[in-house]
Amino acid sequence: MKRRILSVGFFILFSPLCLLSQQKSWTLEECIAYALQNNIQIKQQELMTQYQVSTLEQSKLNLLPTLNGSASHNYAFGRALDETTYEFTDNETVQSNSFYAGSNVTLFRGLVNYNTIQKNRYQVLASEQDLEKFKDDISLNIALGYLQILLNQELVTATEAQLELSRQQIERTRKMVEAGSLARGNLLDIEAQAAREELQLVNFQNQLTLSLLTLAQMLELQNTEEFNVAVPALTVKDTDIDADPSAIFAAAEKTRPEILSAEYQLKSAEYDLAIAKGYRSPHLSLGASVSTGYSNKRLKPVTDAPYPFGEQLNDNLSSGLGFSLNIPIFNGWQVNTGIKNSRISIENSKYALENTKKQLYKSIQQAYTDAGGSLKKFFASQKAVASMEEAYRYAEQKLEVGMVTAVEYNQSKTQLLNAQSEMAQAKYEYVFKTKVLDFYKGIPLTLEHITIIAR
Repeated sequence: MKRRILSVGFFILFSPLCLLSQQKSWTLEECIAYALQNNIQIKQQELMTQYQVSTLEQSKLNLLPTLNGSASHNYAFGRALDETTYEFTDNETVQSNSFYAGSNVTLFRGLVNYNTIQKNRYQVLASEQDLEKFKDDISLNIALGYLQILLNQELVTATEAQLELSRQQIERTRKMVEAGSLARGNLLDIEAQAAREELQLVNFQNQLTLSLLTLAQMLELQNTEEFNVAVPALTVKDTDIDADPSAIFAAAEKTRPEILSAEYQLKSAEYDLAIAKGYRSPHLSLGASVSTGYSNKRLKPVTDAPYPFGEQLNDNLSSGLGFSLNIPIFNGWQVNTGIKNSRISIENSKYALENTKKQLYKSIQQAYTDAGGSLKKFFASQKAVASMEEAYRYAEQKLEVGMVTAVEYNQSKTQLLNAQSEMAQAKYEYVFKTKVLDFYKGIPLTLEHITIIAR
């Protein structure tokens, strides 16, 4: 019976706080999918990507000719000019209409429009990768919060098992004290130990509740009180990580969104330089226009009969076609300054790309080192737990025959609980770090279909 109770501390069980059969138990995959769908910051980043797409579309539309029209109706009093005849009238009221439509298209501008399209295309690609990086960060934070809940559940379970053992020992000790085989001080020491374990259990339960609340808030859930997670089985195998940091980085460098985003930003900066250089070139454009007008004072030629509105518009119709060439000569050194600043931006983008790669490599190195250290710590803790368990059982037997004091018994029991806690922490740290490494290798985050393997 004692062996069965002690073994509970080595496995993940549902905490009584989470055994609500009517509640939905969220898996890690469900948590991540829900967060990616509902996280407000992700939605904001999606809007930024849509903004960049709109900017790209507009830069393409800028290649089309412009077309604008205007219409006006005017009253002139006293001495006024009739714009349809270019004659002055005296002491009369002249009503006139004018209509105009004009179009303009750029024929050549140093490829500024083309390079602007290319720049905006890379800005869209960079924004899409920024969105993916944001999703990755959210996913990793969700995974960390999820594993923290599993750890807290395991600590609660182990502490509950220890508290139950203390309560059983209290009953046995009380009977022995009443029988006169043990001093009453032993009973008081064990009752004090049970009180300390009960306080520790409350602390762990509070940590569990807080970790559940934190993850529920990360998911933007409205009802956080009934939130609960599914408890998978987790593997900790006695095997080396299948790739070193250099190999993981070599694969991650080609696929990680932060690297791709920095590369696209560099390409965008290079096209910015091409745009700046394009402003040195002449600007050649083609324009066309059509206009007409009407005046209520104008009469038909020869007959001096009233001139109908429709006929006037047709007879006054005029059109034009022309080319315009604008040659930049000196504009306050603005073009040269723009080119200089664009070159500086390129250098800055190169540094940003290099720094992003270095930060990624450092993160992989850190996760790899932490995973190896956690694995060693887990198996060392596993051995310590086995030893502490034997020592505890031995102390329990000696207590019952009066060979050790209750203080010594309590120390053995506390050491066992500490060893169990350290083993659980090492296990979840190892699982998280290995999942981070898998993530860098392009493997989706999942905790399904895994079983505990003892060493």
